[in-house]
Amino acid sequence: MAHDAVSYVNPRTGVQWPVDRPIWRDPDDGGYVNLTPGDGISRRDIASEAPGLWRYRAAIRLMGDSYLSLGEGWTPLVSSHWEGAPVLMKCEYLMPSGSFKDRGTSVLFNYLKQNGLEKLIEDSSGNAGSSYSTYAAAFGLDCQILVPASTPVAKKAQIAAMGAQLEEVGGTREDVARAALSAAETVFYASHNWQPYFLEGTKTLAFEIWEQSGFLVPDNIIVPLGYGSNVIGLYIGFLELLMSGEADRLPRIFAAQATNCAAFYAAWKAGGVRVDIAAKPTIADGIASERPVRIPEVMEAVNKSGGAIVVVEEEEIVTSFNTFARRGFFVEPTSATAGAVLSRLIRDEVVADSEATVIVLTGHGLKAVEKIVSFNGVLV
Repeated sequence: MAHDAVSYVNPRTGVQWPVDRPIWRDPDDGGYVNLTPGDGISRRDIASEAPGLWRYRAAIRLMGDSYLSLGEGWTPLVSSHWEGAPVLMKCEYLMPSGSFKDRGTSVLFNYLKQNGLEKLIEDSSGNAGSSYSTYAAAFGLDCQILVPASTPVAKKAQIAAMGAQLEEVGGTREDVARAALSAAETVFYASHNWQPYFLEGTKTLAFEIWEQSGFLVPDNIIVPLGYGSNVIGLYIGFLELLMSGEADRLPRIFAAQATNCAAFYAAWKAGGVRVDIAAKPTIADGIASERPVRIPEVMEAVNKSGGAIVVVEEEEIVTSFNTFARRGFFVEPTSATAGAVLSRLIRDEVVADSEATVIVLTGHGLKAVEKIVSFNGVLV
């Protein structure tokens, strides 16, 4: 696809900028920017010989034909069951860095490298930092990662081992974001929550689910929701399939949040406006976001797809984690929120046995061993 087919756009004003210079926010109003809509992909455009998600290169709007890859994408879609209902497990935790974040990171870093960027900063609850440090090492980029001091040791060890500059920040996840914004005065802020080329990568999750389902759209997709890159990516991807004529409907997108820290749920219940929440700690640390950035996009994805944002308690997440483990899926507690939500949807008869349902498993359990030991008492 031609490089000039895409621009940055301010979704609040419609102002556009060329993408030949990386930006992460509107220089005037300071708000986030999106990319203009893509044309989608048809099955005849799929480059089946390409590695991972790059089989969808025709819909990934980068310059030229060359790219660097660690093999991200094309994760298994595994048939299983949940409370007696058939379900497909999309195993995103089997990515190079152990989480779904590699979809967005690989596309974003290819974009940044193509545009000459050599140094960047990111803030993360852990998985994005792990992913960024992995790809920075592979791409030869100088990378500084800010994380909460409470981030699981495994994630901090992964970031440091890859050679990124790890900086721990005391306080909440939002304190970390503020520290990164302050540091961004002198180095490019490549935040996965702000830079929209990250979503250009996560939209490939929709393409894979569609292709691996026999070029069919499932009825339901349940996915953990922290800052929204998977929810928005799924929505963008399926919209592009609608645009190309490969789909005739959207799947219902059900976004999973932990009751203890559920800013998007509060906004959804309030009609789509930001609501200040009193966050509490949660074992689902990967989705503990108090002030998410792209509230309108997440609201649109959930509402237009006919889905919902659902919250679950800590005990439900633990039960779900153990159910996944007994099925052979060792995932983060964050991923287990999706199973807990599916349990609710089945009990409430929102999801039926006759429907095709996908659970997105976002992160590997090895990233959260301390938490798993703490709530399960497992000997290690």
